[in-house]
Amino acid sequence: MGRIHGGMCRRKMRTVLIIDDNPAVGEALSLALSLHEIRPLVALTPGEGLALLERESVDVVIQDMNFTADTTSGEEGVALFRAIRQRHADLPVILLTAWTHLETAVELVKAGAADYVAKPWDDSKLLTTVENLLELSESTREVARARNERRRRREKLRESYELDGLVFASDAMARVLELACQVARSDVPVLVTGPNGAGKERIANIVHMNSAVRRGPFVAVNCGALPGELIEAELFGAEAGAYTGANKAREGRFELADGGTLFLDEIGNLPLPGQVKLLRVLETGQFERLGSGRTRQVKVRVLSATNADLKAMVRAGSFREDLYYRLNVIEVNLPPLSERPDDILPLAEHFLGGRAELGDAAREALLAYPWPGNVRELKNAIERAALLAGSGPVTPELLNLPQVAVPAARNLDEPSREAVEAALHKADGVVSRAAQALGLSRQALYRRMERYGLATPG
Repeated sequence: MGRIHGGMCRRKMRTVLIIDDNPAVGEALSLALSLHEIRPLVALTPGEGLALLERESVDVVIQDMNFTADTTSGEEGVALFRAIRQRHADLPVILLTAWTHLETAVELVKAGAADYVAKPWDDSKLLTTVENLLELSESTREVARARNERRRRREKLRESYELDGLVFASDAMARVLELACQVARSDVPVLVTGPNGAGKERIANIVHMNSAVRRGPFVAVNCGALPGELIEAELFGAEAGAYTGANKAREGRFELADGGTLFLDEIGNLPLPGQVKLLRVLETGQFERLGSGRTRQVKVRVLSATNADLKAMVRAGSFREDLYYRLNVIEVNLPPLSERPDDILPLAEHFLGGRAELGDAAREALLAYPWPGNVRELKNAIERAALLAGSGPVTPELLNLPQVAVPAARNLDEPSREAVEAALHKADGVVSRAAQALGLSRQALYRRMERYGLATPG
């Protein structure tokens, strides 16, 4: 049965499990750890260690590479490590190894071990490694908690609201959707702001789909895509002969949206005469078709969107102040894609639709590029790359991005031999600290050390 050393304090003690068949090793390590307010657990066999892991909350494992039944090959130590990895994939494991097992230890580090320490060990270096891993373990748990909280937040949104199949992973987008869905049930106008191509119409549609008029029509009109002289006819309709080419009466978008939602995209392009009529409809629900004196009544939820600075337009006199405040009862600001990078890869995978795979360099290029055209530009780039990739992976070249992104994907700051040596020296040979300083994983640093023929300082 495992022996617990060290007292418990009010806060959760950091715990290290030592698995070694030599009681003297367990006692020596326990003393060193206890002096640093780290709670040690000691197991004398692999089976005892695995059993303790099931019962106790452990932050780091220090395990021997060979046991009494396996004094030379290290096979039992390898089996123990693999069992720990299988049952506790994120638990950091330090390998205690004799020189005869050094090659095996390096292979296990490549397979996910946190580090290896040669016997006889240096207490200072070992404790530094343990402290770093304890900090990393706590950070990993915090990251996992935050990731799980974000996942629960997304799941709650998807369970509670109709999101029109929108793909997102970022906190920024979750906040946008929470606000949009929160105000959807009210009957107040909503102004969606954000750059072109970011998905403003999708947000407006989500507001409609969660509103009290969701069973009614959703009618969209792009005020920036119509000539100024036609916008009023488009919005309010026109009688036959009201303007050149009007051969018959036509309904406007307000009539078509009656009982539902009207989405006015690029509202900043609406000319001043149209702004006056729009303000009247928002206030009274009444309007007249062009060329008609008959007043018509509609009940329409109005949503609008713009990439323009409407406040600046108000100051310049090109947009009515009263209309601005009428439209902007609630503002939902949609950030550009560059400010929500967590959405880039999920969106890219969604647009690929399984037609091809994203290579690692392509992923780096996607994340390095600022996406001035936002989601629309990303979709176009991915669809083009998928078409050209055929049966192969998507590469940075196929994405056809400006060269600023491609070198960023390729220049992963490969450290030189001199940089690796300097980092190891500064870290007193502690690989985890050197890797952190170089911005690499421990496994990546070990691969570079092997490539450069380096060993950790003894």
